[in-house]
Amino acid sequence: MEPTAPPSPDAGAAASPSQRCGLIAIVGRPNVGKSTLMNALVGQKISITSNKAQTTRHRITGVRTVDEAQFVFVDTPGFQTRHAAALNRSLNRAVVGTLSDVDLVLFLVEAGRFGIDDAKVLSLLQGEGLKHKPVVLVANKLDAVQRRADLLPWLKSMQDRHTFAEYVPMSAHKAADVDRLFGILKPYLPEQVWYYDQEMLTDRSEKFLASEIIREKLFRLTGDELPYTSTVVIDKWEEDGNLRRIAASIVVERDAHKGMIIGDKGERLKRIGSEARQELERLMEAKVFLELWVKVRSGWADSEEHLRTYGYE
Repeated sequence: MEPTAPPSPDAGAAASPSQRCGLIAIVGRPNVGKSTLMNALVGQKISITSNKAQTTRHRITGVRTVDEAQFVFVDTPGFQTRHAAALNRSLNRAVVGTLSDVDLVLFLVEAGRFGIDDAKVLSLLQGEGLKHKPVVLVANKLDAVQRRADLLPWLKSMQDRHTFAEYVPMSAHKAADVDRLFGILKPYLPEQVWYYDQEMLTDRSEKFLASEIIREKLFRLTGDELPYTSTVVIDKWEEDGNLRRIAASIVVERDAHKGMIIGDKGERLKRIGSEARQELERLMEAKVFLELWVKVRSGWADSEEHLRTYGYE
């Protein structure tokens, strides 16, 4: 599924003197909390989360309008540094492509930590064409830091690594921290008319969100047993008033992976389907009938043709 580019501001419409709107990328290494931050900023779940790295695979656009400013956030996949499969190349293209289009970058790290994978992502922001783009350092998971005094030397070391526009220690789980972040980011948005209606939260379809929610439950309920090279494809989508009939396939690379997902007497697959259905009903405020199947497609994650078929760029 191709991400939808934001519409151009209406050339015939004039922004009010204080009206602002801009694109903001959220970047960082895998599993650093980008999707959690995105959901907190938008105020509703639109990007999936799990303890498994490489959960987000598509560019997810979230929109939040606060007073006269519209923030258009783009949650990118975590930049892949360890494998050269076609899937990882696709994910990295999504990251680099996003950075070239935005007005501002949020570089997300864990407060008090900076590892080799963080450094590799930061090197992207120092590449040609991006050197002069404002970057805000967001030090997330502040609530996990035992001694706040230890943050001072760490922040000094981060200042030596890059000239960040702002330094924001915070916790994405705290509403007050999220509200404070909006105030910090607002001056960096261009003065222009909004891209979207005031009430809009995401440019992604319900069908796309359904595949992502199913994939989230898959990763959460299989833990480290299942390699991240598995995906979800929506085979059937029918809407009848307040009813959604959905049939989806979980695609894996090996027969052994299929057995992990199905579980003893099909119990794990039933639980994946049940939890996904319940969350989809809450998200869509509709009744959902969900059928899940598991299919084996050997080598799909290293096949450009399969990636395009399954909606990757």
